[in-house]
Amino acid sequence: MIPLTGKNIKLRAMEPSDLDVLYQWENDPANWIVSNTITPFSKHVLQKYIENAHHDIFEARQLRLMIDNIQVLPENPETIGAIDLFDFDPLHRRAGIGILIARREDRMKGFASEALSILVEYAFRSLHLHQLYCNVSEDNEASLKLFKKSGFIEIGEKLDWVRKDGGWINVNLLQKINPQDGG
Repeated sequence: MIPLTGKNIKLRAMEPSDLDVLYQWENDPANWIVSNTITPFSKHVLQKYIENAHHDIFEARQLRLMIDNIQVLPENPETIGAIDLFDFDPLHRRAGIGILIARREDRMKGFASEALSILVEYAFRSLHLHQLYCNVSEDNEASLKLFKKSGFIEIGEKLDWVRKDGGWINVNLLQKINPQDGG
């Protein structure tokens, strides 16, 4: 089994105690553009989501792991974000991937890169996925850089895909093929 702990962060399953932080993140309109959401979530809906998170990825077709910063206090880590596998397709052995580092002050410190590296390894070696993909808006330079640095290759562009600030922006489609699986 692939360990879900790195040098500075660990990935873990959601816990009931994550309700308040999920409520905050899911209801922040600044995050809606990347999560394709336009309405807030109630605590009740998020509580049910957490309660059903015990279903494995083959049943739920998705997996959310919380990102904990263990850099300062390993025994009392701080939850700084989440990383998701979604659109899981076991027949074609692929899934989409998305990541959130919630606070600006936690960004650009390598946490997202480390979390992405751990999850990619887990997806390829434990779940035996053939490929991962992500959709990144063209104005999200930090995410484009993150995924490209992690070996994702830009394979297409969705024109006028997202409406933002009264206009339209393109979304880049990136993909990473499992190198141990013919990629």
